[in-house]
Amino acid sequence: MSPTPIDPPALPLPGTAPNGTEVANWIRQRIRTGRFVPGQRLVEVDIIRQTGASRTKVREALKRLEGEGLVAIEEFRGASVRSATIEEVRQIYRARMALEGISAGDFARYASAQDRQRLIDLQAELDLCVEQRLPDKFGRLNGEWHRLIVEGSGNLQIAELLQRLNVPIHRLLFESFYDEQRLRTANADHRAMVDLIMAGDADGAEAAMRRHVEAGFHTLSAIESEFYR
Repeated sequence: MSPTPIDPPALPLPGTAPNGTEVANWIRQRIRTGRFVPGQRLVEVDIIRQTGASRTKVREALKRLEGEGLVAIEEFRGASVRSATIEEVRQIYRARMALEGISAGDFARYASAQDRQRLIDLQAELDLCVEQRLPDKFGRLNGEWHRLIVEGSGNLQIAELLQRLNVPIHRLLFESFYDEQRLRTANADHRAMVDLIMAGDADGAEAAMRRHVEAGFHTLSAIESEFYR
C-alpha cells in the first residue's frame, strides 16, 4: 500500500544540538503526519526552540526540504509547507508504478536468501497488524516492506529516485488512509506479491506491484478533498 512512510531518527538527546539532516527529518515527519499542514508558515524561531538547533542548521534543513519539494521559501515571507496538487501526486505515482514494478521483478530474480526470509517475516508482521487493527504499526512496516523490495532488487539508482519521489506525498493521516478495509485490501496485495516472488515469477511480481501502487493512488484520489487543495 502507498504511501510508504519513513520514520526518521529521533533528535539527539537534550544538550546535543541536532544537525541539518536531523532537523529536516523532524520537520518532514510532522508534515507527513499532519502536524504541519499545507500553507502553514514554518517559523525559524519556533523550530529552534523546539529542536534546540542553531539558526544555521534550521535554515539548512528548510533549504533541503525546499529542494525536495516539501517546503516553499519566499522572499520576505519565509518558509511554509508546500501544497501538493492531485495532478503532481498522479505523476509521482505513475513514476512509482514503473520503478517499484521493476524492483519487484528484480527482487524475484536476484534477492538474497536473507532478504527473501526478511520479506516473509515482514509479511507475517503485517498480517498480525491487520488482525489486531494496528494501522500506525502497519504504516511503518508497510514502508519497510516496500523499501526491502527496492533495496533487495540491487538497483541503487531506482532506490535513490524513489526516495525523492516519495517525499512530496504528505499529510496522510493513518486513521483515514489505513482504515480497516484498506488495510485488508493492501495486505492481500502484499501476500499475493510475496507468493509470486517466492515462486520466482518476476513478470507476475512486477505486474502485481504496478497494480498495487496504482491502487494507492486511487485511494488518495478518493480522499482528495480532505488531503489536497
